[in-house]
Amino acid sequence: MKTVKGVTLIGETSTTRPKREHNHLVSTVSKRCTDLLLTSLSSMFDGVDDSFFELANHAHTNNEQNRYFEAMRELRIKRKGIESQFAQAIENSFLHPHALSASADQENRKSQPGFENLSLVQNDALEETVALQSMASKARATFTGSLLQLQTRMTTLYDGASEENPVNPLDPDLICAAFSEACADLAIDIREKLIVFKQFDRYVIGNLTDALEEGNRLLIHAGILPTIKFQTRKSRVHPRSSTDDAVAPDFEEAEDANDGALFQQIQTLLHGIRRADPGASPYFGDRLQARSTSGPVHYLTSTELLNLLSKIPSSQGIADAPNQANLAEGPAVALNLRESLQGLLDQEGKATGKSSTVEQVDEDLINLVSMLFEFILDDYNLSAPVQVLISRLQIPILKVAIKDRSFFSKPAHPARRLLNALAKAGIGWSDASERKKDRLYDKIHHAVRRILTEFNGSNIELFGELYEDFSKSIEKEEHKARIVEKRTREAEAGRIKSQKAHRIVDEIVRQKLAEREAPEVVRDLLRNGWNRVMFLAYLREDTDHRFRHSVRVVDELIWCLTPHTDPELRQRWVKIVPQLLKQIKAGLTEVSISGSRLDDLIGELKQVLTDTFKAVASGREMPRTEVADTDETIRRALQPPAKAKTAVELQSELESSVLAEFLARIQELDDGCWVEFSLVNGSRFRCKLSGRIEEGDRYIFVNRLGLKVVEKSAEELAHELRKGRLHILEEGLLVDRAMNSVVSNLRKMSGKVA
Repeated sequence: MKTVKGVTLIGETSTTRPKREHNHLVSTVSKRCTDLLLTSLSSMFDGVDDSFFELANHAHTNNEQNRYFEAMRELRIKRKGIESQFAQAIENSFLHPHALSASADQENRKSQPGFENLSLVQNDALEETVALQSMASKARATFTGSLLQLQTRMTTLYDGASEENPVNPLDPDLICAAFSEACADLAIDIREKLIVFKQFDRYVIGNLTDALEEGNRLLIHAGILPTIKFQTRKSRVHPRSSTDDAVAPDFEEAEDANDGALFQQIQTLLHGIRRADPGASPYFGDRLQARSTSGPVHYLTSTELLNLLSKIPSSQGIADAPNQANLAEGPAVALNLRESLQGLLDQEGKATGKSSTVEQVDEDLINLVSMLFEFILDDYNLSAPVQVLISRLQIPILKVAIKDRSFFSKPAHPARRLLNALAKAGIGWSDASERKKDRLYDKIHHAVRRILTEFNGSNIELFGELYEDFSKSIEKEEHKARIVEKRTREAEAGRIKSQKAHRIVDEIVRQKLAEREAPEVVRDLLRNGWNRVMFLAYLREDTDHRFRHSVRVVDELIWCLTPHTDPELRQRWVKIVPQLLKQIKAGLTEVSISGSRLDDLIGELKQVLTDTFKAVASGREMPRTEVADTDETIRRALQPPAKAKTAVELQSELESSVLAEFLARIQELDDGCWVEFSLVNGSRFRCKLSGRIEEGDRYIFVNRLGLKVVEKSAEELAHELRKGRLHILEEGLLVDRAMNSVVSNLRKMSGKVA
């Protein structure tokens, strides 16, 4: 038997090794699980660094501040070494695991000093031992199912292991011991070291489920006991005061470990915060228990609690809500469930003379659902009317959670799916004046009304029925909207491309006519005939490079209008002109220039070209010229010559440099992203990014019916974002976002009171 910092490891032998045929599998599981633990450990070090920095900033004395800064420096210096030693210890636990004897707990207890021997143990070592054992015990209770599954599967992979002497390289005791050994050389006081351990508990042990689930997944994929499934039986523990005369009822319930894991983690956080700082939140105050009554304490059963919850709406003034014509009238109601339940418990206590209280697990459920709906009612992404409708479901969702705690951990739970679907469908709904005419609003309103009138606390299948009905209806509407949106996007792309084509063609013609004086017939030809050929060629641009050819014709025409005396150039002129006239005539015919006008244009053009060819330079040679480079012509058209910048333009450039951050956020927007625009008159509207038209740097936004409502450039959108007139909405699933927010807040609170 070996003891590491108060953690007892039983039955360490050299014979407990992976079986030869499982060496590769054990190595794979070891590498993946170690990587996950190291990721959590890295996050822990970042968290510890932040904690020490914050503590130093709020220190009351210079000595205290220096102590925190020194601890921060010590951790930064030895971080890599700790990570390396910890990783090596975890890998070794897979290569040479310790057999975990069934009598380990008894041996552990025997090895711990009793009260009479406490004086023999150094205080610092004792505090460290208690901290390690506490986090290991909590992890074993929290992740019982996953630990047992991994232990059973891993035991089959090793020689010398059995049901009586199982192995589990990810046992919390082993992980805590590995970290303790890795930190043995840290030159910091016990107070700072306990903060490090607390953060290790939060970041690494608290996220141990990731490594456990990954290990189980790899083993199942390899065919190692793929069908085993554990159920843990948990007794509800009822805290009793010295004045309690009655014992709480002996009640046990079976719960799937995976379904309850998330809620168990939340319970652990709630318990830690409540114990450390009861005033940290209104949810962590006095227990819900009837006041001013005597006699034995009665713990409410789930059925009794559900019946009590059914009375709350009447005390909140929305008992008639299901019968109202419009459930979204009025503001979103944040029910104070604790206050309402306390009032009902007091009323019943006075009426019956019994002192009733709510089970701790049920009280945690009440607090959690209250926090979820706090997030929902503060969620800017929900349109106000839809937010009000969803707020009416606080009591029904609490009843669901009491009946089935997998609501928190199963994304496919029917009630969770319905809430997410209602929120997702309503993100683009903002026109409150059209409620009576809007089918989507009617569907959401209908679903909420049915839940309020038909849900009795047991028929959870009602949520599934409503979800299926709502999803089918929304899918039909979304299908129609997608068709309209596609047509809208294509039409806008065509319009913007046409605008760009007109601009480029006009610029090329302008530049060419500005280069040299041209006869009126040529000017008329380029402005009122050939420009249409170039425009059409740009729109039809393909592998034949039609647009480039059309620009080439303009360049050759301008060159041919220049008198040439060089024999070589004149010979070239003779070859170019016939083909040039043929191309011009074909192009003008394609754009439907009338026959008589076409003949007149070609005739006049021939005459002008002939006159140019016959022209003789008077007393000097004409400069040698070449046909303009067509690519250069196009490039110049795309980038007009710079002009003197006005004060407004200079100011705009200055603002553009400030806009860089906002511009980057705009460029990261994905197609389908929902946003909300605020107008100067105070009104708001929501729309979805349908697509970007690269031709003109235009962003096209449509409403939920697929119709265009806004078109702006990236810079214009960046200005709107900077001024707070554009809000980018989150589309993540409502319940998932709410759960993430609640758990994140609880972890922050847990870190502060640690």
